[in-house]
Amino acid sequence: MDHKKNLEFVTHAWDKAIIPALIEYVKIPNKSPQFDPEWRENGYMQQAVDLIAEWCKANSPQNAVIEVIQLENRTPVILIDVPGEKEDTILLYGHLDKQPEMTGWEEGLAPWQPVLRNNKLYGRGGADDGYAVFASLTAIRSIQAQGLPHARCVILIEACEESGSYDLPYYIDALNDRIANPGLIICLDSGCGNYEQLWATTSLRGLISAKLKIDVLSHGVHSGMGSGIVPSCFQILRDLLSRIEDQESGIVLLDELFVEIPEERINQANQTAEVLGDAVYKDLPFLENVKPRSGSTTDLLLNNTWRPALSVTGCDGMPSIAQAGNVTLPSLAVKLSMRLPPNCDSDKAAAILKETLVNDPPFDAHITCEITETSGGWNAPAAAEWLTNANQEASMHYFEKPFVCMGEGGSIPFMSMLGKKFPEAQFLITGVLGPESNAHGPNEFLHIPAAKKLTACVAEIITKYK
Repeated sequence: MDHKKNLEFVTHAWDKAIIPALIEYVKIPNKSPQFDPEWRENGYMQQAVDLIAEWCKANSPQNAVIEVIQLENRTPVILIDVPGEKEDTILLYGHLDKQPEMTGWEEGLAPWQPVLRNNKLYGRGGADDGYAVFASLTAIRSIQAQGLPHARCVILIEACEESGSYDLPYYIDALNDRIANPGLIICLDSGCGNYEQLWATTSLRGLISAKLKIDVLSHGVHSGMGSGIVPSCFQILRDLLSRIEDQESGIVLLDELFVEIPEERINQANQTAEVLGDAVYKDLPFLENVKPRSGSTTDLLLNNTWRPALSVTGCDGMPSIAQAGNVTLPSLAVKLSMRLPPNCDSDKAAAILKETLVNDPPFDAHITCEITETSGGWNAPAAAEWLTNANQEASMHYFEKPFVCMGEGGSIPFMSMLGKKFPEAQFLITGVLGPESNAHGPNEFLHIPAAKKLTACVAEIITKYK
């Protein structure tokens, strides 16, 4: 492949076609079904599907077949089949649904307001994961523009990834013959340690989402009457959380949620620590003088990728400060998010978590724990020599720095599904969710120069598929 021509083609496509399309895509408040139960009636998902499908048709590789498929009572998928000169199949994956708005956007920025600033496109969904389909098609078109042979490429874009990909297994079954047996799976929904190298994700954590509810009274009472007699819901919540997390260190206390970390992954964490240094935590928006958890940089990376971690991400039953009277609250509910090591059985872990929280309730309070989502993690198979070499060469050609392997702290449920279904496949899991890109949070942005180079890398790697 002519590297210069490849990057020129990709850059031109991004500037003339992809960025304008992404600007329109960001404007669509297409929240994932978990956050927009009335997605059918609201029509935003259909708008996103229509925008992407029309763009794909207008920027189609040779002989590509582009379809929107929707099973009954399921979110839609976009399936693009690009015939190739080689018999094998490459599967490329992305999603078009988005996280909710979140608060805290800087002045001049907003989730559904695209803003181009300093080579970054701000707005919800551009980096997670709207760019994936555009980059995938453009990579294939760049290969064809040079007249180079490539394997058959199938692009699958789903619409409920941010809700745990609960519809995806049905499509994998329904499209089994269409997807065939891919030898290489490329996913552009992951992260990068910086914007200066190609990063390959080697593991993803699993997830348990749960709603923990505490009830002590049939209704609230004046705190002058209830406090000191009624155990507060918040007191009970502290007690329950201390069963599963050490309040001093933040270490999860349930041994069953830990796994033995493979030596190769520890070595990769050491490599990432050497590349990134203290940027591992300094790139996070800590307030002045706030410190990260204790441990070496490698320990922090392993905490984030191979050890369980608890977050409380939502709360019902607590009035806002402005509306909070002197009331002993009757109930309290919180949403728990437990990240799991890649090889941890998420269903067994969920059962243990629930049992720990509901058994022997403090003060015989009414405690319920509803597991709302479980998803398994993923640990990549050993990389073939050709793929390792292709990643390295592509990173050097377009970033002029070596490629780096690292674990990722988030979840992509699709990877766990595919890892089980296609155990012989090779994986390139990568993306542009790098420092401060803040997917799921305020001020999400797509780093455009890195996305262009990543697109060029994908094109070159496809040509080297064996």
